Amino acid sequence: MSAVALASVPAGRISVTAVAPDPLSRAGLAATLRGQPGIAVVETADGDEPAVAVVVADEVDESVLRQIRAARAAGHERVVLLVTRVDDTGLLSAVEAGVMGVIRRSQATPAHLAGAIRAAAAGEGSLPPDLLARLMGQVERLQRQVLSPRGLTFAGLTEREIAVLRLLAEGMDTAEVGEQLFFSERTVKNVIHDLTSRLDLRNRTHAVAYAIRHGLI
Repeated sequence: MSAVALASVPAGRISVTAVAPDPLSRAGLAATLRGQPGIAVVETADGDEPAVAVVVADEVDESVLRQIRAARAAGHERVVLLVTRVDDTGLLSAVEAGVMGVIRRSQATPAHLAGAIRAAAAGEGSLPPDLLARLMGQVERLQRQVLSPRGLTFAGLTEREIAVLRLLAEGMDTAEVGEQLFFSERTVKNVIHDLTSRLDLRNRTHAVAYAIRHGLI
């Protein structure tokens, strides 16, 4: 699919490429963004400028997810989805595929769409409030129904690993950690070994630093 080209992109402007199923949709996107400060719709984004791909779709299906992934693989680090309708499964799938922002086509005023593009270019996400609530509900259900029964968290760590790291961060040695958690010292050492091996960390100090850096403890 090609995109509508308006002009070359002056320095400091956001290059926007349109991924749409038909020429009319691409032209409509170009017309919607025409005159928005700091934004230029182009056929091929300049690698030296911020770039955002806007994927236009009726709904989120496998072909749209492939387009999102392809846009990211082509060098567009930020993707905004302009969609007619989206259900909970499609929303979560789009986010997993790398979408930074979602806008319903019925709500896509020039200012609204431009704002979502600017947010994506800055590395910020944007969702309508109701979609954000639905996404958070999906995340909560995933944690409750899938991860928690397996003792996992979204960080990829088990609750036991997080508990061990939290106590290590407080300066305890493995024996003290075992006493606090009612584990044997061997169990604590096995937890640390499994964690450092899985995440390719050098030692327990590196593991604690990793957990702090990622906000896990």
